[in-house]
Amino acid sequence: MSESPRVIVLAGATGFIGSAALDALTRRPGVRVRALARTPGAAREGVEWVPADLGDPGSLRGVCEGAASLVNLASYIGRDEERCHTVNVRGGAALLAEAVRAGVRRIVHLSTAAVYGNLPHRGIEVDEVAPDPVSAASRSRLAAEAPVLAAGGTVLRPGLVLGAGDRWVVPALAELIDRVPASWDGGRALLSVVDVGELARLIDTLATAPAPLRGGIHHASHPAPVTSAGLLAALAAEGILPEVREEWPWDRCVEQLRERPGRVTERQFSLLSRDYHQRADPIWRLTGLRPTPTPLALLPSAAPWYRAHLARV
Repeated sequence: MSESPRVIVLAGATGFIGSAALDALTRRPGVRVRALARTPGAAREGVEWVPADLGDPGSLRGVCEGAASLVNLASYIGRDEERCHTVNVRGGAALLAEAVRAGVRRIVHLSTAAVYGNLPHRGIEVDEVAPDPVSAASRSRLAAEAPVLAAGGTVLRPGLVLGAGDRWVVPALAELIDRVPASWDGGRALLSVVDVGELARLIDTLATAPAPLRGGIHHASHPAPVTSAGLLAALAAEGILPEVREEWPWDRCVEQLRERPGRVTERQFSLLSRDYHQRADPIWRLTGLRPTPTPLALLPSAAPWYRAHLARV
């Protein structure tokens, strides 16, 4: 008689990162995904869709019964402080409590490198710079880490996540290039980036490895950084963004940004144009995975999606 498949509970299964993680997990033999979402996705083999909402703790009762792992990729990243707390902190804690009650021993939780705030940094280890989140979303996501760590779970802090479905990083860069049409501060800033498929591979391995992998906090980006100039040049080479030919000092960039208001804030501009690089080698050693040769190696495969998306916005 064949063994029953391992059940992996995946929260946020229809989101940008959640969709990629769902693809990775469903390719894994012997795994069945219990996918939680406010609006269930299309039927697919190996997936059990369960209507659930972190904003409604009552909808989470029993969702972890019989599961081997919980992967929580769900979050609210808007500016509503109360909703951030309700979904990310209270909802995350309620889902975690269900996992603990059901005896789930492996927990993977997605946070963000934005918990470090606006202070520029290069190659830091986990918490080498004290977290100092400045947005409602990053404050609540930092607060949501504590109960996961107390339960022995794994917290991932990725940097900039790229790939098909990205509606924040590259669209924000497109707006910023329109408002500040130059290489910002000489393009020297070092940034931590990761392709969404590569992040999904890390999540899949952490959730399904035969032996439990060490918990705690891990930076979850490509181990090599990219410069802001290198990122913009790669996007221009794929026809995603226009090419920039000038280099402006930081003060001129900020002055120009303020003169041409838009949706992207000065704080967000800083995150995309000044040093924001966290050392991520440890997570690749821990999982035994090999990253792509360069951080932007998979960008060409996402280029058609980006071009189509930016043409619509």
